[in-house]
Parts: sequence; C-alpha cells; structure tokens
Amino acid sequence: MHNYPQVLITDETLRDGLQIEREGVSLEQKISLLNAMVDAGVKRMVVGAFVNPKWSPQMADTLDLVKRLVPQAGVDFFALALNERGREDRLKHSPPLSIEPLAATHLHMCDVFIRRNTNKSLEDQELFWRLPVERAAKKGVQESAVGLSAGFGSNWSGKFTHEARMHELQRQVDAWSAIGAKVTRIDVADPMAWNTPVEVAKDIAFIKQHWPSINIFHLHNARGLALLSLYEALKLLEPSDTLIADTALGGIGGCPYCGNGQATGMVATEDLCHLLKNLGIDTGMDLNKLIDASALLSSILGRSLHSQVAFNGGLPSKDQLYDIDMPVVYTFQEAQHFRLGASVYEGNARPWLKS
Repeated sequence: MHNYPQVLITDETLRDGLQIEREGVSLEQKISLLNAMVDAGVKRMVVGAFVNPKWSPQMADTLDLVKRLVPQAGVDFFALALNERGREDRLKHSPPLSIEPLAATHLHMCDVFIRRNTNKSLEDQELFWRLPVERAAKKGVQESAVGLSAGFGSNWSGKFTHEARMHELQRQVDAWSAIGAKVTRIDVADPMAWNTPVEVAKDIAFIKQHWPSINIFHLHNARGLALLSLYEALKLLEPSDTLIADTALGGIGGCPYCGNGQATGMVATEDLCHLLKNLGIDTGMDLNKLIDASALLSSILGRSLHSQVAFNGGLPSKDQLYDIDMPVVYTFQEAQHFRLGASVYEGNARPWLKS
C-alpha cells in the first residue's frame, strides 16, 4: 500500500490548451479530440469557455460544442464562465455540463495580471470578491472553496511569499467562516509558472495544518517545474486527501496575457498519468490511448508538443521491450516506433553487426 492521496485529473486541452493556439481548430476537430480523450478514460475535462469571442476567438464555438455533447456515464464535462452571462449559459446546458457544487471565492494577487486578464484592478476586486459569500449566506450554504491566482509569482510583479499567499487564503476562509460555511477545497492557479517544489511544499504543510481539504492545482510549466511541484504535493498529502490536478494533452496551454505564449504549457496529461501509474496510483486511463490522443492533437496543430511520454512511450512492460535487432534511432519520428512500428526506422544502420 502506498500513502499517496486520491488523484483526480481534469484535462484542460479544449480550454486552456486551445486558448493559446491560433484560430483554426475546427469544431469537428475538437469533437474528435474529446472523443479520443473519453475513449482513453479521461473522466473530467473542461470543454471550453463562455467568454467574449472578441478576446478569446478560440472559444467562440463553445456553445456549439456543448450542444453536441453526449452524456457519458462517469464523465464530467465542465466549461469556464467568468461573468454572470456566461454562468447563465452554462447553467442552461447542465446537463450535459457539470457544475462545480461549491460556492467559491478567488483572489488574484498580481495587479498587472488581473488588469490584463479581466480589465479590472485589485481595488475593483476588493469591492466585489465577497459577493459569492453574501449570496451563499442567503441560501444557507454549508461548504465552500477558496482560491488564488498567480499566487507564486508574476512576470511583472515578481515572487510572492508563502506568507502573502496564506494571508490571502485566510481572508477568504474568515469570510466563509463568518457565515458558517466550512472551506473544503483550496484552488491554486499559477498562470505564469512561478511554482517550485519548495513553495508548494510550504503551502501544503500550512494548508494541511489549518484547513484539511481537497486541493486543486492548476500549474503551468514554462520553467519545467510543474510536474515536480505536483510530485511534491503527492508526497505530502495523505490517503484521506484528494488532489485535483489540471493538465492538457501534450503539455499545451497558456494564457495569452502572461507573456510566454505557447511556451507556457501545462503538465501533459499523459506524463502525469505515467507518473501516477508508476507510483501505483490508479487513474483509470489507458496510457497508450492518451498518447494516441496527443498524437492526434499534434497533427491537428501541425507541430510537436511538449510531452516526453508522447515522444518516447511509457516504460515498456516485459512483453513490450524493444526489439534487440532494432537499428540506430535518431529522430523524433523514429522514436515513435513504440507506437508506429518498425517501419519508421527501416533502413537505418546496425554498425554492431559483423559483415
């Protein structure tokens, strides 16, 4: 038996992933990706966003996609909504969309990012962030969630301290406690990829001590540390905890307002699935089918993605070890022999063989 927490993966390919890509991914291609992920065993996915198409044109067909969703047993489809109109549209289409059950507050920590992302200031945020608490109080809500955006740091404001993050969480917890609503989930979004294993460890230790809860980590990977940060969380959480990790096929993703574009990325769904499999944590996903879905995404986007497991396959099992007669392998395409077969390296040299 291992001592890791329960892990739920929420795939963001169709939302956070595609929002950073140029326009051109069709509705039919999105549906094909969605079906491939469902076939691979993905149980939670964000399929789009009800946002202004002027600023997020890649999400303009979200409603059309939602209308074509076919409910799947055990699968939750989510959609992002950032304003009342979007939340109304989302509610009209639930089901097939799932709605997160918890009333929630969420604070941005970087004034520059909140202006770029929502056209609001931290002063504006102060005026309105308690509205969900006030609405929940009238309904007698008993449970709630709190969250932070850009808590680890900002490309414009620099690093934020652990103490500053916990202060912003505590303010929200206090607001919910004042109406008798227990906080049962902590959401941490890191759009500019300032996460490190060290800072995540500090946060987990404090959260576990003060607010034992489900924790959502939406980590970006511009500096290559997101998977390490998630592993740190896995080591520190307990079997009674739940970790919800946001990922995307091929490690794509990023906010266009953060300064790193497509290079930002997220943890690749297939890479995290591979890690969890080797830790003995069941995801219910088929790694090979996830890799095929990642390859489909790569072909749609017309470029290589960021997943190491998609490049090389998972650790081969005993009946999948490499052919001892395999010739030299040089290229990314040739490395796909685990998926495409020996034809990709046909004709390459075997210099160790005696002539």
